[in-house]
Amino acid sequence: MSLVQSVDNVALLPAYLAAGTAVLVLLVDLLAARAAATVAVAALGAAGTAAGAALVGAAGERRTFCVGADCSWLWTGRAALVAVVIALLTLGVLALSGPLLRAGRVPVGEYCFLLACAMTGGVVLGAAGDLITLVVALETLTLPLYVLVGLRRGSLAGAEAAVTFFVVSVVATTVTLLGAALLYAVTGSVHLDRLGATFAGAEGLLDVPLTTVAVALVVAGLAFKVAAVPFHAWAPATYDGAPLPVAAYLSTASKLGGVVALLAVVQRALPATVTGPVLALLAVLTMTVGNLVALRQRRTVRLLAWSSVAQAGYILAPLGALALAAGRTADARAGAYAAAVAYTVFFVLLELAAFAAVVALRPGDGDGGTLADLRGAARRHPWVGGAFALALIGLAGLPPGLAGLFAKVTVVRALVAGHAGWLALVVALNAVLGLAYYLRLAATLYAAPGGVAVRPGRLVVVALGVATALAVVLGFAPQLVLDVAAR
Repeated sequence: MSLVQSVDNVALLPAYLAAGTAVLVLLVDLLAARAAATVAVAALGAAGTAAGAALVGAAGERRTFCVGADCSWLWTGRAALVAVVIALLTLGVLALSGPLLRAGRVPVGEYCFLLACAMTGGVVLGAAGDLITLVVALETLTLPLYVLVGLRRGSLAGAEAAVTFFVVSVVATTVTLLGAALLYAVTGSVHLDRLGATFAGAEGLLDVPLTTVAVALVVAGLAFKVAAVPFHAWAPATYDGAPLPVAAYLSTASKLGGVVALLAVVQRALPATVTGPVLALLAVLTMTVGNLVALRQRRTVRLLAWSSVAQAGYILAPLGALALAAGRTADARAGAYAAAVAYTVFFVLLELAAFAAVVALRPGDGDGGTLADLRGAARRHPWVGGAFALALIGLAGLPPGLAGLFAKVTVVRALVAGHAGWLALVVALNAVLGLAYYLRLAATLYAAPGGVAVRPGRLVVVALGVATALAVVLGFAPQLVLDVAAR
């Protein structure tokens, strides 16, 4: 076997574009020293990355950094979907960041550079073919966010949130790396597909206690990134202390990265007989605790944070069907994986729209405030309020928020196909529970006016409009996302 690895630069083009954006932002900030130019370069780079990822993905599957049949870079339809969504989320967050950057408490060059670095990690993450690439990509996505959370000058809440996020995330990464090292000790491989083939061909490995410990550590470490219960405590405090656009990025791009990483190891590397019961338990705990605690929230961002925790439970629910033999058939597994990816895509669009509306309705350098601060906001700004209400209804899974409705239908359908009817019932009950706080916030927007009137920024309104339009379009054509997610 030749140890010389072939390199397909076309397959690596999206990563080149994302990393090149980060470098170019640094150079423009250094040479031009103009905030508008720096932001424009970052935005163009994000748009170019999305376009490049889509074009390379449309050409079919590509592999590189291969030794024999084992490859460290696999550019598939799903990898292209992840890269496009990550790049578009970065572009959307840049649009939301206008009021924050104009306030002058955040350095523009560093802010755009860190966002571009995080985007690079997300692009690489979707194509990772081994545990080393996976962990490095996930940390490349996460590390810039530590700084972004606490980048606002003079913000004690931001500094506390950054430290909380950093400490918890370092522990999670350590746990994941320890699990990966133990997996290598058991199997002698780090490539995901090779790990899966090894476990499938040597069932005796599942009886080795070290294997169970390794699998548990990897799943637990990645569950931190998704903010799954009981590894969720960092999320509400971090979201509430971060600048609103950064909180939006944490709730969307960062969560998408965690889901992609968890899905990669569950689908391709780890034995379903071990991961299935763990994921089913995590899903039930996450959606139930998230919804129950969200009912008591009075601060807007904390409500959205706990809502995001609950939504992570819905994302993990299809993978819980792997706990049953009927859920481990080829068709049932394919449906579960596609449902998890599709639900994540629908969720991040609706979540971005919700955060965009909060940014539009709050002062440029302010936090999310309380629910009372948004009282009557839809009467003062009908279009922004209407888009916010539509996003909340979509997250609740009600029409006319068809994207959220079809997302939950997709999850329930995958669970029923895997004979996990009990878990589908838990999803349905939690969806009803979630209606209470989503509809309460939507009703607050149309209540008698209160709070302080704020004039929304143009770019924020544009970002909100685009996110809402995409959610509406995908709501009428959900099969497009499912087809790409299944590839």
